[in-house]
Amino acid sequence: MVVNSKGGCGKTTLAANLASYYSGRVNTVLMDYDPQGSCMKWLSLRPEEYPVIHGIAAYQKPSGVTRSWQLRAVAHAERVIIDAPPGLTGPALYEHVRQADTILIPVLPSPIDIHATEHFIQELLLAGKTRLHNKRVAVVANRVRENTQVFHKLERFLASLKLPFIAKLRDTQNYIRAAQEGIGIFEITPPSVVQRDRQQWGSLLAWLEQDATAKEKVIRAKRNQSRV
Repeated sequence: MVVNSKGGCGKTTLAANLASYYSGRVNTVLMDYDPQGSCMKWLSLRPEEYPVIHGIAAYQKPSGVTRSWQLRAVAHAERVIIDAPPGLTGPALYEHVRQADTILIPVLPSPIDIHATEHFIQELLLAGKTRLHNKRVAVVANRVRENTQVFHKLERFLASLKLPFIAKLRDTQNYIRAAQEGIGIFEITPPSVVQRDRQQWGSLLAWLEQDATAKEKVIRAKRNQSRV
């Protein structure tokens, strides 16, 4: 799940690019809980020749169908990416946390965003600590311009957190181009155009795959125990 109570922090960009990365490897679902429907808009632009991403407009409550029918694609998915709505707090936040195995918190290098994210993380970690059992949480710095005072302030803020700071993604037109074409940063050609951006995703993807591998080992172990 990609989540931050502060809107405009790059949640959709992170969620869409994760979905595009996994879509070429495994069965992938992108769940859009944001009322703006930005992920669904991005999927509507996706060219047919690219790997399929199963989109679920979870912010909608269509009449005449059950919630389980609406979410049916999740049952066959190997990766489910959740774009959470902005402004989550209290019970609504904890209900979304309950759905996720892994939580990514994007934050922008601006004083307003840093302040808002600090309060969000405090609520997530303190009030939600019992619900975070066996869940991994990490922070991603988004739209970064290094060697600026505000970025250094963000670095100090992230260093003060007892959370892993796993990636910093630069501010570049490549993400805008990808969004306009319904593709991800790993699908832009030629690859040389986005070489630096792909490198910045390396630590984030490695951290996520470490989590996925650990969970798959647990699942296999439980299956083997049930066979004995």
